[in-house]
Amino acid sequence: MDNKEIIQFCMEKGILLDKYLFTVFSESDEIDLEVTKSIIEKIGQQTKKRVITKNLFFENKDKLDKIFNTFPKESQGKIEKLKIKLGLSLEISKEMVDKKIDISSKSGVMGKDNSSLILKGKGKFNNDFFNNVKVNFYDTVSGKKLEVNDFVKYFRNRYNEISNVLRDRGELNNLISINKISGNSQSVSIIGMVLNKRVTKNKNLIIELEDLTGKINVLINVNKPELMEKGEEVALDSVIGVKGFGSREILFLNDIIFPDSIITERKKSPFEEFALFTGDLHIGANNFMESNFLKFIKYLNGDVAGTNYDEIMKIKYLFIVGDLIAGVGIYPGQENDLNIPDVEEQYSKAAELLAKIRGDITIILSPGNHDALRIMEPQPILDEKFAWPIYELKNVMLTGNPSLINIGQKNKDGLNFNGFNVLTYHGYSFHYYANNINYLMKQKAAHSPEKIMSYLLKNRHLAPTHSSTLYFPGEVDPLFIKEIPDIFFSGHTHKSALTYYKNILVISSSCWERKTAFQEKMGNEPDFCKVPMFNLKTREVKILDFE
Repeated sequence: MDNKEIIQFCMEKGILLDKYLFTVFSESDEIDLEVTKSIIEKIGQQTKKRVITKNLFFENKDKLDKIFNTFPKESQGKIEKLKIKLGLSLEISKEMVDKKIDISSKSGVMGKDNSSLILKGKGKFNNDFFNNVKVNFYDTVSGKKLEVNDFVKYFRNRYNEISNVLRDRGELNNLISINKISGNSQSVSIIGMVLNKRVTKNKNLIIELEDLTGKINVLINVNKPELMEKGEEVALDSVIGVKGFGSREILFLNDIIFPDSIITERKKSPFEEFALFTGDLHIGANNFMESNFLKFIKYLNGDVAGTNYDEIMKIKYLFIVGDLIAGVGIYPGQENDLNIPDVEEQYSKAAELLAKIRGDITIILSPGNHDALRIMEPQPILDEKFAWPIYELKNVMLTGNPSLINIGQKNKDGLNFNGFNVLTYHGYSFHYYANNINYLMKQKAAHSPEKIMSYLLKNRHLAPTHSSTLYFPGEVDPLFIKEIPDIFFSGHTHKSALTYYKNILVISSSCWERKTAFQEKMGNEPDFCKVPMFNLKTREVKILDFE
């Protein structure tokens, strides 16, 4: 295409193209000059911008789609190629068409080059496709300016929520508010938020508690080792119940009651399906274990010899709990650890890999601290501005962090099952508790994330201490575990772990990134390429190892 004519046209219209767009338009042989001029002019009119940049395209993607749709049918194929060059569309396979998947035979599921899968189309919340997956909880954050009063309301609401949980506990007899405690010695129970903790000269532990009516100091005697151990578990800003004897001056503790998370039974589905759990792929990093992840994809597609094909075809859910990409600027010197230094290109690579997974598996994808969006929790779904290639995958459900996801709910053949509730949380707060709670430090929980996760379930909160994570003080506390899950799944630590806490299945994800110099400096000992596979019918958990 004639570069001079494009320059002349832009000068006449008072439009300035950035270098990237000028190169794309001038080197595009698919679109003739008149169509190119029309595109440039309409973009300027729609966006009311004189300087047209690559970022402007992504910020106005919906407007641009309407512009492109105004051109005649015979031009649409060429325009699609232009959109791919501009990064507005994704060329996932040779046959970019919607097809139904016939899962009655192996050949029906997979084409020779994975091209027969359902891949194209927006996949954020497609109710037809995701009929067995429900997002029970997902929170957003307003753009309002924060004030001190927002934090006051936030902590008061948290206190009231957890206080209601504790009031249902039978252990807290003679429950009163702090301002009702008299000057005379008496046996009482109170519910309070932990304002402070300190050890006296005599090695006793004093916990300062606060409720909506006042404050009080409660003392644990050093000669009560079991109670002292419970005291070591108490986190600042957590809400607990205590039983004790004393007056308004000081209360001597007899017991501490945590809000706790308990379910009475381990439910089972009448239908045999499998759910897989992974995360921390860090795509774009030099150390991303791509060949191992491709081996995992081959397994999911039934292309690994010697595996149980019938079992593999019953895999219906794949959870990815954040850090899909390595990100940029996450830690000092990270640029030396990247082979893809651009977040959009990292997400393009991620989409290319996820597109290879057979289309009847629902991929439930939540963000982490390496993804291209705010770290402040709750984190929203991946930002379409950067992660637009992921939005093109039909079988990907994007959720926030944290979220409560219900899988496997079915009413079929006279059998009704309400599904499994899976609490997903990337785990950004974990390091704080591993390094600041004596009870966890003694257990070396930094290398045993399941102990941290069980601890947070006991507190009914994903980050009870104010400084343990960045958060938005909304009217509702999204980090409070309001509904107790059947499964609690996290990542972030890169450690593979599995346990039960009071009938709740606790799963921590390994990673797909070889150990970095930064991790070595921090003393991290990651696990690699381990994928737990949960049978919804039998509750059996099998660890798939692709290392």
